[in-house]
Amino acid sequence: MSSPADTSKSIKLERYKYYIRRVNTKKLVNASSNLLFRATLLISLIFLFLFTFNHLPLSSYQFNTRSTHFMSFAFTTGGAWEKQVLHSSTPRHPKGISVLLTGAAGFIGTHCSLALKKRGDGVVGLDNFNSYYDPSLKRARQALLKQHHVFIVEGDLNDTLLLSKLFDLVPFTHILHLAAQAGVRYAMQNPQSYINSNIAGFVNLLEVAKSANPQPSIVWGSSSSVYGLNTDNPFSELDRTDQPASLYAATKKAGEEIAHAYNHIYGLSLTGLRFFTVYGPWGRPDMTYFFFTKYILQGKHIHVYQTKDGKEVVRDFTYIDDIVKGCLRAIDTAEKSTGSGGKKRGPAQLRIYNLGNTSPVKVGEMVEILEGLLNMKAKKHAMKMPINGDVPYTHANVSLAYKELGYKPTTDLAKGLKKFVKWYVGYYGIQSMVKKEIPLHHHSP
Repeated sequence: MSSPADTSKSIKLERYKYYIRRVNTKKLVNASSNLLFRATLLISLIFLFLFTFNHLPLSSYQFNTRSTHFMSFAFTTGGAWEKQVLHSSTPRHPKGISVLLTGAAGFIGTHCSLALKKRGDGVVGLDNFNSYYDPSLKRARQALLKQHHVFIVEGDLNDTLLLSKLFDLVPFTHILHLAAQAGVRYAMQNPQSYINSNIAGFVNLLEVAKSANPQPSIVWGSSSSVYGLNTDNPFSELDRTDQPASLYAATKKAGEEIAHAYNHIYGLSLTGLRFFTVYGPWGRPDMTYFFFTKYILQGKHIHVYQTKDGKEVVRDFTYIDDIVKGCLRAIDTAEKSTGSGGKKRGPAQLRIYNLGNTSPVKVGEMVEILEGLLNMKAKKHAMKMPINGDVPYTHANVSLAYKELGYKPTTDLAKGLKKFVKWYVGYYGIQSMVKKEIPLHHHSP
């Protein structure tokens, strides 16, 4: 009988293979656990980022998709963006001021930026380049300001992060706040835009300004529209302004009341300027004098509104150069804010002024002046003024601005419109049918 086979070697071999399998399995489990931990950590970080991004404050997200995109670009470029802001904000002489000018690519904002820069002050612009009217005109103004070394930050008033970043970079001495949703009639189509800009945007700007150290002095643009249904003429700062005829007027009046509150609580120095029908080169295409010029040259009919009792609409047309002088005088006479770090230290200056021409003109007379300058007859169509928020008559009493600011308008409508038409035909390249005494080359304001 043969002896049983020796199985010890095969058993040992099987045990060794089992041991190797256990070691490899343990290594695999450890590696898998490590990989799972890293993947979980990465996913958690991604979710945390998305949660933070999607739960930004309403003021920083809902209204500002445009400026948020710009901010990501601006801050990633870092030093280059900061260098432009610092260069533009630096005055040319030791006594110069540093101004944050909102609405810098707008009509009045462009002219004020140029005037401040020309006299040696530092200016940084802020504008969101919205499409209320042709953005290409705003871009052309931006290009003009760039030639004069004024940098415009593209962003929105409701972007707290952007405003805070600007104040971190520059200790602005003044703010000239001209950014606003303009136009009386457009409020019937897009009322929310007036709330976002004229109220929410103004509050956001004041919130950042109150916390700045030092607090800047603030001059901002109100409007003659606040007089609304007031029947006293000429309009005085002492007249009632609690009967707005449009949402635009209501938001401007709200701005005046908001300014009073921030002055009282936080010691901000605030000066409001009620503008009366501003016109001139680089103006707004939605203004009557601007699109009347366009329609007359194109041979289109223009609507000349009349009041319910058949009278012509009258406006206190104010030339842009006079408005700029008033803005600069308001800045130069503005006292320092009295707060520090959001806390009031004492009473602060609070003022409101009319800036008008004091010489109301019938819209029909304005059309006649344009006919003479353009050497064309307008195709006029008289019609009753619709219920759209417009008022039939404006007339500024500027005695307070004259007394305290030295404000004195010097340009009558005929002279001012001649300068506007000269710019218009140059900017749009129109050379036919216009009077020869109006130069047909492009002029800067």
